[in-house]
Amino acid sequence: MADSSAAPRSTGRYRKGIARRQEILDKAIEVFARRGSQKTSLRAIAQEVGVTHAALTHYFGSLEELLVEVYRESQRRPSAERPLPPDATPAMAMSASAEANRQIPGLVQLYSTLVAMAIEDDHPVAQDFATDRFARLREGIAEQVVGLQQSGHIRTDLDPVLVAALIIAASDGLQIQWLLDESVNHEAALEMLDRLLRGTPPA
Repeated sequence: MADSSAAPRSTGRYRKGIARRQEILDKAIEVFARRGSQKTSLRAIAQEVGVTHAALTHYFGSLEELLVEVYRESQRRPSAERPLPPDATPAMAMSASAEANRQIPGLVQLYSTLVAMAIEDDHPVAQDFATDRFARLREGIAEQVVGLQQSGHIRTDLDPVLVAALIIAASDGLQIQWLLDESVNHEAALEMLDRLLRGTPPA
């Protein structure tokens, strides 16, 4: 006869496992927001997070998987981005994100590390993450551009897909420049791109 108590115990262990994984992610986000991903190993992260190396490996498998999950989880959380008007272009949205990201340089550096890893053949997790993210961003931004063109807020002679690719390239490239030199005005450059997309002359 089957043990009817096995299923509840199994469910309880599963829920505890999910909660424990989330707890580790929460602490890891704090660590990465403070120090970025430089000189990082699973053992070093485990020590800073306050868990064993075995526990970190159990929940995330590899350093690459942990980095991806930390970034994804950080993006699910509410940000301190400034509110935007209804007619804001995607370039303005990226500018608002850049402004908020100045408060979390470690996570910005983590993102740049993941994208750099994705270019290499031996990092399939980072490659899948970056490829999927760029594809979704291009699709979403292109849809926004089409809507803004139809409402007269963006020039209609521009290809929406190419505009999307350009906005992403500008945002990511400026972000890397800012990491290397904090005097680079990421937000202002994207706001200038916004004016170019609208065909608006400078004031």
